[in-house]
Amino acid sequence: MPRLPAGVNSGALQPMPPGGLGPGAELGQDVPGLTLATLFLPNLPQPPTIHLPLQSSVFQGLPPPFSQRHSYCFCSMASLPLKKNYRCETVLQQFYGGGPLVVSSDGSFIACSCGDSINIIDSSNASIKSTIEADSDTITALALSPDDNLLFSAGHSRQIRVWDLSTLKCLRSWKGHDGPVSGMACHASGGLLATAGADRKVLVWDIDGGFCTHFFKGHKGVVTSIIFHPDSDKYLLFSGSDDATVRVWDLLAKKCVAILERHFSTVTSLAMSEDGWTLLSVGRDKVVNLWDLRDYSCKMTVPTYEVVEAVCIIRPGTLFASFLSSYIHQTKKKISGSPDIYFITVGERGVVRIWNSDCAACLYEQKSSDVTFSSDSEESKRGFTAVMMLPLDQGLLCVTADQQFFFYTPVELSDKKSEMILSKRLVGYNEEIVDMKFLGDEEQYLAVATNLEHVQVYDLGSMSCSYVLAGHSEIILCLDTCISSMGRILIVTGSKDNNVRLWDAESRCCIGVGTGHMGAVGAIAFSKKQRNFFVSGSSDHTIKVWSLDDLSDGVEQPINLKVKAVVAAHSKDINSLAVAPNDSLVCSASQDRTACVWRLPDLVSVVTLRGHKRGIWSVEFSPVDQVVITASGDKTIKMWSVSDGSCLKTFEGHTSSVLRASFLTRGAQIVSCGADGLVKLWMVRTSECISTYDKHENKVWALAVGKKTEMFATGGSDAHVNLWYDSTASDKEEAFRKEEEGVLKGQELENAVTDADYTKAIQIAFELRRPHKLFELFARLCRKRKAEQQIENALHGLGKEEFRQLFEYVREWNTKPKLCHVAQFVLFRLFNILPPTEIIEIKGIAELVEGLIPYSQRHFSRIDRLVRSTFLLDYTLTGMSVIEPNSDAQQVKSNSLIRYDESANEQADLNSEKAAPKKRKSQKALNGSQKKVKSADHTKAAAISLQA
Repeated sequence: MPRLPAGVNSGALQPMPPGGLGPGAELGQDVPGLTLATLFLPNLPQPPTIHLPLQSSVFQGLPPPFSQRHSYCFCSMASLPLKKNYRCETVLQQFYGGGPLVVSSDGSFIACSCGDSINIIDSSNASIKSTIEADSDTITALALSPDDNLLFSAGHSRQIRVWDLSTLKCLRSWKGHDGPVSGMACHASGGLLATAGADRKVLVWDIDGGFCTHFFKGHKGVVTSIIFHPDSDKYLLFSGSDDATVRVWDLLAKKCVAILERHFSTVTSLAMSEDGWTLLSVGRDKVVNLWDLRDYSCKMTVPTYEVVEAVCIIRPGTLFASFLSSYIHQTKKKISGSPDIYFITVGERGVVRIWNSDCAACLYEQKSSDVTFSSDSEESKRGFTAVMMLPLDQGLLCVTADQQFFFYTPVELSDKKSEMILSKRLVGYNEEIVDMKFLGDEEQYLAVATNLEHVQVYDLGSMSCSYVLAGHSEIILCLDTCISSMGRILIVTGSKDNNVRLWDAESRCCIGVGTGHMGAVGAIAFSKKQRNFFVSGSSDHTIKVWSLDDLSDGVEQPINLKVKAVVAAHSKDINSLAVAPNDSLVCSASQDRTACVWRLPDLVSVVTLRGHKRGIWSVEFSPVDQVVITASGDKTIKMWSVSDGSCLKTFEGHTSSVLRASFLTRGAQIVSCGADGLVKLWMVRTSECISTYDKHENKVWALAVGKKTEMFATGGSDAHVNLWYDSTASDKEEAFRKEEEGVLKGQELENAVTDADYTKAIQIAFELRRPHKLFELFARLCRKRKAEQQIENALHGLGKEEFRQLFEYVREWNTKPKLCHVAQFVLFRLFNILPPTEIIEIKGIAELVEGLIPYSQRHFSRIDRLVRSTFLLDYTLTGMSVIEPNSDAQQVKSNSLIRYDESANEQADLNSEKAAPKKRKSQKALNGSQKKVKSADHTKAAAISLQA
């Protein structure tokens, strides 16, 4: 065998993808008794061809199959380190389920309802900062105090609660309405809270006292909206109802001062002008009414020609006011010089419109809606439900009926035109996540398919939904991404509408549509090498190969994609497809429990993989070897040889169906997820699961692995998307750092013990969590006199968690007779130092005390018996004149001995009663035993007298 040239490390040889050989490559040759492989040395001018037997040490540690006789190709490169641990970061989760929401005064957070809880989310990236549980009460109304310290909530239970946002605790709660609370508003002074209910009542409450200050009746329908006058000196309250009226309540006079009647349908929203003299009301009658609060007359009615759900005022001096002035100047609209009111309306059309109160004209209207509509029916077209101007010029927030937050910001474009753009989109609810893939050169985007008709593309940096790809008429079931040979980022999707669609990520539009399947398209895969075709599998049991050769740049309408080949592949639904790294093969996985390998592009059958006992959910080719892995509903993952279809390995460990499995670390590891909500990391060589992660609450349907960073993302039925980062190196560094700190702390502990600084030594022992060393320190202090001060100094420096840990140690020590005296000594000092109010606040103290009591009683009984035994010895020795009795303590000891004799007599009587049923001994035997006892007593007395 020829030797390797200088500078070539045989341990760094790594396998290449099948078929991925360079020009001039030779395939391995088979000789009798040896399987040879071809080694390429690209660093040399003319790479020599070296044949090495696979049985040599060069190939040890490579992925299986080891027993098969195949030809492999290896190149010189650094070996990749194996992953041992991953760190999870939840980047997408459900935070808004529809209903009420409020924004803080500085716009930093949003409080919104999500089922029976309230989420406090960061408005920048939708991360949940905290969650308030509302005791299974569906939230119907929310309000914030002016200083953002208090949050008010109410639900179907009619319970009004006041929450402290710093501690997330309920300060007080009360009931007052006879039906659900539909609206809330807090006075500018922060002392009053107004609530509107479905019982047609409007109530005003004192926040500190929790009692009702005003009780207003008069509406004939459900009160839908309520606001205070923004001026804290004007105690006016406005309420709108579905009886098409707006009522004005005077809090000082405690009566209704005006009824505003110009609407013909439900009043949905109210707003107040900057000067405080104009009230705006909108409703489902498609008009906006402006009311003069001086005489409560209607100044103007503005027709909007759409159902308006919300209205807000544009304040002078804000960014939107500047944008409006610039826009009016560009469009040369005629506006009077009077101080007009500009307001924004949103509604069923899903567009933002800006109006002027002087001419009742729409000054600005979005050209198209950013809300994604379903094409099923007109009923599914839903627009905006709320709008509010964010403080500090942070933009405009619009909320959609499908739980999405749209943030609009006015910008000046390159051609000196002002436009309002969608700067951020936060998705509050995603339903079930079906599939997802990384997108882009740096994999900074994630394309997610949920139980919707469109694909959402998220920016992983801010987790804002960058854009939406809409076009399918049914739910999207699968997707795949790639970068074409022309550098275009492409996305292909398969849907229940039996069609496949090709999307351009840059233009964000559909560039191709493929029709022909007779069933839902449940599997799709791009070409890996040439990237000029993709493969689709359907519930009609067929596989189709679609060509991308006809694509061209700048197409306005999507083209019809052409089919290159089609085959009836399985007898049941096709769940997954995978294309080989060299585009020569495609493998299909089906619900019929088989996986089939087909030769491309003609889809000629190569081999059928049989062995699973349930349907196969996922299939993938190894990036380095001629093998595939399949994940099945029989709770296993199997590895197969492509050449002969034999099963090489079986990975067992999941407790339910395995739904996805992918290779990591160039085929040396596997990551899988299943219906049990678990994510597992496997070693291919040993078939061992080295890590299991439980971060999902339900089935994990989707798994995406990054090709460059090898991070991966998982998503499932819990609507969560978790990003997993390789933390092997950081964990190793952290473990080394902790070990180093432990060594230094250990040395510091020994120095403190040597210096007899027990206070410092005890604190360090607590930091290092060394209960044995801690016991030794307390035992030394027990043997020292006047050590109480050192113990008190050491215990005073402990926190609540450390006190709980000390109680656990004491409970453990107290179970052993040899250690109980130290445990009781420490316990005595603890109860002397800590007041009862602090003891009961320690977490789990009740359970700890329950474990201390029985053993303490047992130790006390044992010591009491020993003490009483010493009294008997003193009495015996005193009666025999061995020791002189203590005159001062004689009376005390005699009383103790009397009590001891009485207890002994009682015990003897009890024993005689127990022995009554037994057969009595003969009198002769009794006399004999008495004689023996007497002789023994005489013998002992003689011995004592001799010693004396």
